[in-house]
Formats: sequence, C-alpha cells, structure tokens
Amino acid sequence: MNKKNIDIKKTLLDNGIIIVLLLLVLITGITKDNFFSWNNLSNISVNTAARVIIAFGVSGCLITKGTDLSAGRMVGLASCIAGTLLQTADYSGKFFPNLGDMPVFGVLALCILICCIFGLINGIVIAYLNVPAFIGTLGMQLAVYGICLVYTNATPLGGYRKAYTAIATGKLFGQIPYMFIIAFVIGLVMWFVFNYTRHGKYMYAIGGNEAAAEVSGVNVKKTKIIIYVTAAALYAIAGFLLGAKAGGASVNMGQGYELEAIAACTIGGVSVNGGIGRISGVVIGVLVFELLKSSMQFLGIQTNYQYIVQGIVIIVAIALDIRKYIAKK
Repeated sequence: MNKKNIDIKKTLLDNGIIIVLLLLVLITGITKDNFFSWNNLSNISVNTAARVIIAFGVSGCLITKGTDLSAGRMVGLASCIAGTLLQTADYSGKFFPNLGDMPVFGVLALCILICCIFGLINGIVIAYLNVPAFIGTLGMQLAVYGICLVYTNATPLGGYRKAYTAIATGKLFGQIPYMFIIAFVIGLVMWFVFNYTRHGKYMYAIGGNEAAAEVSGVNVKKTKIIIYVTAAALYAIAGFLLGAKAGGASVNMGQGYELEAIAACTIGGVSVNGGIGRISGVVIGVLVFELLKSSMQFLGIQTNYQYIVQGIVIIVAIALDIRKYIAKK
C-alpha cells in the first residue's frame, strides 16, 4: 500500500507541470465562453502545427543527448526565402521585380535543400569535430541569422500569392485546416521512423549509451548527421508554413522557437539527458504549451507577463526532467 502511495506521488510530481497547465486550461474553459469553441480550437491547431513540426526535429537531437539552437533561425530563413520567391507580380515592394511565378512546391523544395545544407554542417561539426551540440548549433544560429540579414537586407516581406497563403489558410471540407493535416501526416511519418526503423533504434541506442552503441556496430556519426539534416528539413517546412500563415515574413520570424520546442519536448517526456522520448509525448508537450498561451490570452494577461510565465514553465520542465534523471541513477 505504501509503495502504491509512493508511486502515485511520483507520478503526480513527474507530471505536475502538465497537470497544473491542464487545470489552467479547464478553468479558462469554464470561465470564458468561447475558449472551447470550434473556431478557437481550430486556431490552436493551426498555431500548434508549425511548432510541433519544429519540435519533431528538435526531439531527435535531444534523444541523442544533443540539441539544436539554430532551429528558430532556420525557420526564419526558410520563411524569408519563400517570401522573396512567392510574391505577386504586381506587388509594389516585390523583392525580385523581374522574377516570374515560381511553382510553390518547387520553392518549398528549395527551402528544404538550403536548410538541409546547414543541418549537414551541424551534423558534421557535432559528429566529426566533436563540438558539443550546444556550442555548434549556437554558432550556426548566429551564422544563419547573419546570412538571412545579408540575403534580405532586413527588408520586411509581403504581397504573397494566394496559391502560397492558401496552404495555411485553407481548410479541408471547410472545417479541417490544411496545416493541421500536414502536421498530422508528418507526425505519422516521424512516429514510424522513431519506432519501426533501424535509424530510430540507433537514435535511442546512442542516447542511452553512445559508447556501447558504437561497440555494437551503430554508425554513430552517420546517425547524428541524418538526425540534424532531418531536423533542418522539418524547420524548413515549418518556416514555409509560418510565412504562408502570417502572410509576410522578416528576419526575426522564428526567433526563440527552438527554446519553445525544447520546453515542449521536455514537458512531453523527451529527456534532455538522452535515450527517452516519444512522438506522442512531443505532440502533447507542444499542445499543452500552446493551450497555456491561449489560456493566458483569454484571461487577459498582459503579453509582458506571459513571457514571464513561459520562462518559468521552461525552467520547471527542465528541472523536473533532471530530477527524474538523477532519481534513476
């Protein structure tokens, strides 16, 4: 009986942050009439879509005891590249005045290709030069931001073609947002990769014990490179979608998104100490984080205070994860 009580206490403590945030959501839903309305839930699903795609990429890095601080800047770069190439022909501030209409999905492929190059560099620096992921991706964060500044000259972008913005604003049968469907499909693909592929098994093995994984025949360097290239491709897709959703872009789009993604992954059970994490947990973590932000908006909490609350949530999430890791040792 005593053991059962201890287990319940441990479960409540391990998931305390999720429980508290869900209670906040429940209180908001009870006190605010439109919080649980279809329109608000649809908006939350759209806001969650791009962020969960980013978190999918970050989660692979975390599972192998790495991280990726360049995620947000790659998102911004992808949104700016798409923005400069998908403006209407008659837009007065057209970035490339003589450029014709490029195919939307061709531009998406270009965004993915360019971001994958940076992901490849991240992987090589971390795997072959043994630079800690925190330092390597921090350097890449600054480099990508600088490249984006040089490319756009910090020019705000807008005037997008309808074929581009419809990807984010359109709905299947007038009800289900396309962005939600895209995120759902990517989630299924990532779930399959994490659970039913050799790459997924290698990823968890490296996070659990890198030396043992290498001795067992796992190509650690190759696996790490694939992880960071895949993550970069996901950041590119997210940036492309965010640009379409906003109807504009700037060099600051995506700023800080990597920290939100790390926090959401940790809330969802992806350990920063490696070897632990599920795609379902990532989805839950991102959803809880977005519900928190939506709840604070409905409750009329000023934006300045919202940042404080989000910061506290990030600190508590990481602290609880480290506590669980220490308890297992």
